[in-house]
Amino acid sequence: MCSHVLSSRRVSSFSSIRKFEVKQWIKKISSHASSKKVTNLNEMILSLTSTIICRIAYGRRYEDEGVERSRFHDLFNECQAMLGAFFVSDYIPFLGWIDRLNGMHARLNKIFKELDKFYQEVIDEHMDPNRDSSKGEDIIDVLLQLKNQRSFSFDLTINHIKAMFMDILVAGTDTTAATTVWAMTALIKNPRVMKKVQDEIRNIGGQKDFLEEEDIEKCIYFKAVMKETLRLHVPVPLVPKETNKTCIIQGYKIPSKTIVYVNAWAIHRDPEAWKDPYEFYPERFLGSDIDFLGQHFEMIPFGAGRRICPGMHMGLASLDLILANLLYYFDWELPEGMKKEDIDIQMLPGITQHKKNPLYLYCQN
Repeated sequence: MCSHVLSSRRVSSFSSIRKFEVKQWIKKISSHASSKKVTNLNEMILSLTSTIICRIAYGRRYEDEGVERSRFHDLFNECQAMLGAFFVSDYIPFLGWIDRLNGMHARLNKIFKELDKFYQEVIDEHMDPNRDSSKGEDIIDVLLQLKNQRSFSFDLTINHIKAMFMDILVAGTDTTAATTVWAMTALIKNPRVMKKVQDEIRNIGGQKDFLEEEDIEKCIYFKAVMKETLRLHVPVPLVPKETNKTCIIQGYKIPSKTIVYVNAWAIHRDPEAWKDPYEFYPERFLGSDIDFLGQHFEMIPFGAGRRICPGMHMGLASLDLILANLLYYFDWELPEGMKKEDIDIQMLPGITQHKKNPLYLYCQN
């Protein structure tokens, strides 16, 4: 179902939304450049990715909606906090009472009910026959059509649709924002790579006022930078899987229904697979056929096989457009008194690998 809704064809149909939102966002950053204001890239990029996802999935732009904006961001922030929180019952089920005692269980139930109510309101709005349809089709419209057409071997329910909302909102916003920040972090720490990728992008862009998605496809070195970012800073370092039958791995018996965590972070830094694995060196991908589409197991930022991330095309489309235009429009430098060696690469705990301390940079047009 996810693969159907988030296919490359469907992702392409939302290109005008991505373009509009990135253009508006570039204007905001330009105002920072004019006033010589330092830019908190973590905050700015997360705001952009959430706006893009909300428009594509829900048909709404919560950034413009006052009270609804506050409500949406409160829900989103609490959802992120719960996804990264520690629950004793996840590891020692018979001690689950501790989660009730410390209030985590109640907190989880509260955010679940609030999100369920929010999703139901969005669905009801889309099912209203008097709804303004001039804004175009979004993912909720597609899912409701599939539900009515009975397009699957099972009955698609409202609860299925709500579950997809959660996946699209959290995975689509979080991972794209985190990866963009890591890419900018790596580039500001590696001026040689920064200059080389900006030269390529600006040569291809020429005198255009915006770098289009088709232009970015021509940027060979930029694509190598993206691959190297996803290798060194995989957005989801531990990928959970469940065994569907008992198996033996290197002499260890793994029972059926066991949750197994694939350590993508360690795989991407394996010295047997990569030369100088801790170095940010995009040239390693020039002339190489290694990609992240699930065919090369030394590079699995989106997983592999039948369970590869269905939102891969959606995330990459936004990621490429955001980063390419950041590099196309602006020259970036560190705040006064700060050296590239001062930039840390510490990570926050949680499912998605976010940079612990925000990346503050000055930009110039």
